Amino acid sequence: MKTMTDANLAVARVAYACSDVAFIYPITPSSPMGEKADEYMAAKRPNIWGAVPEVVEMQSEGGAAGAVHGAVSAGAVASTFTSSQGLLLMIPNLYRIAGELLPAVFHVAARALAVHGTCIFGDHSDVMACRQTGIAMVASSGVQEAQDLALISHAATLESRVPFMHFFDGFRTSHEVQKIDQVDNATIRAMIDDRFVAEQRERGLSPEHPIIRGTVQNSDVYFQGREASNRFYDVLPGIVQRTMDHFAELTGRAYHLFDYHGAPDADRVIVVMGSGSETVRETVDALVEAGEKVGVVTVRLYRPFDTSALVAALPATVRAITVLDRTKECGSEGEPLYLDVLGAVDRACRTGAARSSRPAT
Repeated sequence: MKTMTDANLAVARVAYACSDVAFIYPITPSSPMGEKADEYMAAKRPNIWGAVPEVVEMQSEGGAAGAVHGAVSAGAVASTFTSSQGLLLMIPNLYRIAGELLPAVFHVAARALAVHGTCIFGDHSDVMACRQTGIAMVASSGVQEAQDLALISHAATLESRVPFMHFFDGFRTSHEVQKIDQVDNATIRAMIDDRFVAEQRERGLSPEHPIIRGTVQNSDVYFQGREASNRFYDVLPGIVQRTMDHFAELTGRAYHLFDYHGAPDADRVIVVMGSGSETVRETVDALVEAGEKVGVVTVRLYRPFDTSALVAALPATVRAITVLDRTKECGSEGEPLYLDVLGAVDRACRTGAARSSRPAT
């Protein structure tokens, strides 16, 4: 079904349908997501399991993240929404939620942080500040993708047990009104596997089934635990891609960890993440029509960063790559996405994997 909506409202509909509980605190430009979820609850709209989710406004974004931690620890399926400085207040809880392998989804309308000044419009400085927490990070480029990847994130977090941050650009996408193909309730229901929901509920803390979490540890045991988490992140890109493939079977809209668009024999490629990819794609189409050998890679799964998937998305003919970051990391040799791409390409060149390529779309 076609519908006119913006990304905030499209994401809120999916998140509400896939949650037992949502904890909210308003901050521009993510506020409409929480407001819409609260509106759904007031109207007693059921989620995909036939229950009315509880939407609770907390005293701050830190409280919202802490409440998510508590809810998922108890076996609930939970989500929240935020931006910018609000997301920074959630970082301590992101470490714990990821470290304890608790599925949840944080929907973020990415926005510039307050540094020398305050800006309410979108860049990626807030989400980039969270990349070391262990949370998986999925980026949407437009309104249609924001709805679709929100659902993919909710499905993938339950299977992988790794919490997800699904983000899209503040105002440029969050408030952009577009006509999209709305996912119906049957599709949302088909995407969420009840096996993983049941497992999440069974892991919930209960006096009837006592377990211990969050112990204080010495460095020898602590770091063994950190290394033991690798296996969950090693398989996560595969889980996300399988979830994307399942979504494509249900809707016909296909996504990949990295999507290439442009000339199959491009020698110049731009790598970009977020709403800028839509503009770059249109520019690439115009240049290819004019005879230029150019292309663009759009990043969908940013964390974990799957280097082999990125290299596979690049044409074997590429000779120059430009990376467009939307953040400033003072004192660094380069911005985060640039350094990730640089490392992936360097590794591929040293191992010989750079000879592989993926057909253009």
